[in-house]
Amino acid sequence: MRYVRLLLAVILFASTSIAQEKGYSIKVKIEGVKDTVCYLAGYYGPKQYYKDTADVDAQGNMIFAGDDSLPGGIYSVVLPDKKTYFEFIVTEQFFTLETIKGDQPTMTKNMKISGSKENASFYEYLGFIGGMQQKAGPWRKAVSDSLATDEKKKEAREKLNEIDKQVKEYKKKFMEEHSDLFVSKIFKTSEEPDVPGKADWPILPNGRKDSTFPRRYYVGHFWDGVDFSDERLIRTPVMHNKIEKFIKKVTVQHPDSICKAAFYLADKARANKEIFKYVVHYVTNTYEKSKIMGMDAVFVCMAEKYYLTGDAYWIDSTRMEKIKERARKLGNTLIGYKTPNVILQDTSETKWHNLYDVNAKYTVLYFWDSGCGHCKKETPKLKKLYDEMKGKNVEVFAVGTEFKNEEWKKYIREKELNWINISDNPEINKNAAKYLHLTTLESLNFRDTYDLYSTPKVFLLDEDKKIVAKQLSVEQLGEMLGNLLKKEEKKNESN
Repeated sequence: MRYVRLLLAVILFASTSIAQEKGYSIKVKIEGVKDTVCYLAGYYGPKQYYKDTADVDAQGNMIFAGDDSLPGGIYSVVLPDKKTYFEFIVTEQFFTLETIKGDQPTMTKNMKISGSKENASFYEYLGFIGGMQQKAGPWRKAVSDSLATDEKKKEAREKLNEIDKQVKEYKKKFMEEHSDLFVSKIFKTSEEPDVPGKADWPILPNGRKDSTFPRRYYVGHFWDGVDFSDERLIRTPVMHNKIEKFIKKVTVQHPDSICKAAFYLADKARANKEIFKYVVHYVTNTYEKSKIMGMDAVFVCMAEKYYLTGDAYWIDSTRMEKIKERARKLGNTLIGYKTPNVILQDTSETKWHNLYDVNAKYTVLYFWDSGCGHCKKETPKLKKLYDEMKGKNVEVFAVGTEFKNEEWKKYIREKELNWINISDNPEINKNAAKYLHLTTLESLNFRDTYDLYSTPKVFLLDEDKKIVAKQLSVEQLGEMLGNLLKKEEKKNESN
């Protein structure tokens, strides 16, 4: 009987231990905060999201707890004002944090931790950094002091360089001594490549130092030390900042270069499906929304490479169809590619005009609606620009987007729009098949072909009908045409 009781006790103890290992429990005490509510927030990329709330008692005690484990990353306890907070790292699921109410440096300085080796080391590092910042403060003031002598400023810079060197050495030693901690991975991710000095640059065949080496080395070593298999990194702002810098600053801002860099980065990110998802979504979403002309090509290349191939496992079939359709429409009108042809009737509704047959050095393809308020402002400006440039081998091919075109014809007559005016009409729309020997399906569906969700829409085409620029205002169009024509004149003069 005694044996049975002992066995039951062992089983009960074991089951209790297992139960305690499930979920998370973070006990927090903040002296000076009482009888209120505080929040637990976690990062996903650069943004923080609320994960939990906790009631605070009269002594400042609170517990954030849940049945499921918290994903690893950087988290914050946010005070009731929703502005003041302190950060900590989640790798362990059960630990205690204790500090006093104040600003972030005050709470950091007074932090006491139990049950978390990760955070004990993290706050040891923060304490050192805080001390060094305090030490550097007077010297920073001396550097920016307009009344300080040159000698004093020189001394201040030397002291700051000395402090910076100490910080770097401390950080390096910290990572070596705590290589098993997640915080060391965070530090490694945030590090910049240390480019060799000029003395170590390779020599070219002509005997000169290779001046392209620093950039190639920087780009080639940008991701050294980053563990792409650890998805906890995307729950810190550090990984996002690294990705953003690589894509937007390290990479030349041309669609071809961005696509190449994104493919390279996504291949590295395949080490973890969540990081892969983050990278692909970030680049695709960023350039789908970009206001910079031509960057829609990045969205198209990302859609074709990852979404339309089935690599984007997180997208459902409905969303996939929308992305596919969006990529198709944008893919029709990418800068540098020949624009889809448009063959429609003019105002007489008897003569057909073919965009590809327009014989001009530059063609302005202008989609507009005579009833559109913005079109009424832009069209007279375009008319003035056309009158100034039509003798310089520039033509306007204007396409009316109204389904009923009586008002369109009237506006053309009243404003004396003496460029090429074409449109479809009720007869063509009703009996499209009857006219396919004279035009094309993409011409009859030009609204869809050119993704005309708003008007006016302007495209500048070269003599081969390749898109030079798009989504321009008339002012921008005039400036661009002026510059292009000047270049042509200089080129002709030199020949």
